[in-house]
Amino acid sequence: MNTALLPQLQVFLTVARLRSFSGAARELGVSTPAVSQSVRQLEEQLRVVLLTRTTRSVSLTEAGRRLVEGAGPALGQAFATLTEVSAQPGETVGRVRLSVPRAAVPYVITPVVPTFRERHPRVEVEVVIEERFVDIVAEGYDAGVRLSEAIERDMVQVRLTDAFRFVVVGAPSYLERHGTPQRPEDLLRHECITFRMRSTGALYAWELERGRRNWRVPVRGGVVTNDSQLTASLAEQGLGLAYVLEPMVTEQLRTGRLQRVLEAYAPTVPGFFLYFPSRAQRSPALRLFVDAAKELARHAV
Repeated sequence: MNTALLPQLQVFLTVARLRSFSGAARELGVSTPAVSQSVRQLEEQLRVVLLTRTTRSVSLTEAGRRLVEGAGPALGQAFATLTEVSAQPGETVGRVRLSVPRAAVPYVITPVVPTFRERHPRVEVEVVIEERFVDIVAEGYDAGVRLSEAIERDMVQVRLTDAFRFVVVGAPSYLERHGTPQRPEDLLRHECITFRMRSTGALYAWELERGRRNWRVPVRGGVVTNDSQLTASLAEQGLGLAYVLEPMVTEQLRTGRLQRVLEAYAPTVPGFFLYFPSRAQRSPALRLFVDAAKELARHAV
């Protein structure tokens, strides 16, 4: 490719990552028409359509997706290297962009980012909170945080927390009115605050286990959300049973505002992990963030 197209390629990759011309304009410090013109010039030079545009959305064509996957990581590394060489000796300059589920924020982001920024003030940290499964390479992330089972096997994984349980909880007021389930099947007769998966649009079936036996219970109820903290809050108000990370409700359990039910069936998961593609280890900014996360993340969740 003609090196003269590198600026247009950078603009295109920014639009592709943000799925927005105006958002790319704000990030790059230029006008929205200038962004649109750069993308159009790139499409004309390559003789392909890279983006499908409507008044409400921007999406990649197949050619655009292939360009992001093929050129995105290499170009990102090149620009990162140019930024790094402008730094003072011993100083790291760059950016770390992370995809993080809300439930991991208190254990990974809150304890790590303030100290990291104090140590490395010229490394920008962008944290995107989202519950959906993310292709971090295609969408321009440096790394992500997820439960181990949600991470592709070809990714490098770094443990950030100890293992913990998922538990079913309910408020005393709810349990007094509706009784306490004794078996996983009993949940089908209870009001459950359900969680909709953004990646599939399906309602999450609660996963329980005891010994070698596993259950996936397709619970239902009058409230559906995609926010785990809201789920716990509504359960505390007596609207129904909730399925939550046990560390998230430690205080409510301690004070009795919530009670565990079906505790013998509570599954244990390995914990939260930071993950990234192996080639991303070449980024000094990411290496520093990984080191800080291993040191500062709350392991005893």
